[in-house]
This record gives sequence, C-alpha cells and structure tokens, in this order.
Amino acid sequence: MSIWQYANPVKFLALSAKVQPTLWLISGICVVGGLVWGFFGTPDDFRQGSTVKIIYLHVPSALMAINAWFMMLVTSLIWLIRRHHVSALAAKAAAPVGVVMTLIALVTGAIWGQPMWGTWWAWDPRLTSFLILFLFYLGYIALWEAIEDPDTAADLTSVLCLVGSVFAILSRYAVQFWNQGLHQGTSVPVVTGGRSVADVFWYPLLTSMVGFGLLFVALVFYRTGTEIRLRRARALRARVGREL
Repeated sequence: MSIWQYANPVKFLALSAKVQPTLWLISGICVVGGLVWGFFGTPDDFRQGSTVKIIYLHVPSALMAINAWFMMLVTSLIWLIRRHHVSALAAKAAAPVGVVMTLIALVTGAIWGQPMWGTWWAWDPRLTSFLILFLFYLGYIALWEAIEDPDTAADLTSVLCLVGSVFAILSRYAVQFWNQGLHQGTSVPVVTGGRSVADVFWYPLLTSMVGFGLLFVALVFYRTGTEIRLRRARALRARVGREL
C-alpha cells in the first residue's frame, strides 16, 4: 500500500471521513485538558509568577504556526514535482489554520512579554522573523484568491512557500542564530532533546502541544476535503456552462 494512493481525491476523502472523528475527539480532550491543567492545576513560577501559564497557549500555537508552514512546504514540493492536486489543496487548506496559529502566538507573546520585558513588542530576531512569517501567510492566502486559474495559483503559491520557508526556519532557530535579543531560548529543544521546563509544567504543556498538533491535522483534513469539493463544483459549473 502506497501513500501516493491518497493523491486520489476519492481515496483521500474516504480516509478523511474515517480518521476525522477520532482526531476531533482526541484533540479536543488534549487541548481542553492541557489548558485547564496548565492554567488551574500548576503553581506559579518563582520568577514569572502566574504570567508563565500563558506558555500552555503560546508555545503550542507558535510550534504549530511554524510546523504548518513546513507542512505547506512539503505539499507544495509534491505539487511542483508530482502535480498531485490534493497536495496543492492541502497546502491551501493549511494556510488559514497557520495564520491563526501565528496570530495567537504573536498576541500571547506580547501579553507574556509586557510584564517580563516592560514592552509589548521589541524588534527581537525571533519576534521579527515571526512577524514576517505572518505576513507571508497573508500573502500566500491573498495570492491564492487573486489568481483565477487554480493550477497557476498552485504554482505561484508553491514558489512563495519556498521563499517563506527561510523565515519559518529563522522563527524556529533565531535564538540559536543570534545570542542577542529579549526572547528566551527554546524551552523544548528538538535537536538536543533537553528541556528547561520542570515536570510540573512540562506534562500539561506536552498535553497541550499534542492537542494543538492533532487539532491542526483534523482542521487540514476537514479543509482539504472542502477544497476538493469546491474544485469539483467549479469544474461541474464550468462544464455545464460550456454545454449550454
């Protein structure tokens, strides 16, 4: 069994219908459970006080904002190389989810940063690259809407996704690239495998991150299915118009 079989819209829709109920259920339990556990079941930090609890919303949303763009990069490359329409539509479907995650991360970061840094915003390397990533998300969505031919739109947005990936990488590793700036280092380093979060904060944070990840997958499945159906409807209208 090959994964490429799901490039067939019919098989993708069948898979989506099968896995979505489970994804919605588990993601809902993890997101709600992680946030409630984090905000109400953990102590205040000895340095940051209760403001540290925004980590349960800020970190998962920031993580998914970056990973959503990487998912779009992979599906865009598949479109450019193999011309599978489902992959292009999956990238299109992920963009609005990614932009919401990025906005949540920016807003919660400002709320967290104000009492810690004494300012709502600073032109810190990671903050700046994250803002640029947000603008790339908006440009990506606008480009899809501006071009009528779907294949041309998929081509151009895929190229834009490749360019924007530079800022996705900078958003993820800016603190490692530059040792200056207000933003703290990564609490959960992926490369080293270490973490600077105590267990009492880590487990609800991990629950929330898993929930956000599954929620993203569920939303992409749902939105990709919607995009496939819309594409079919447009093709059907065009065929009827030609026959008339």
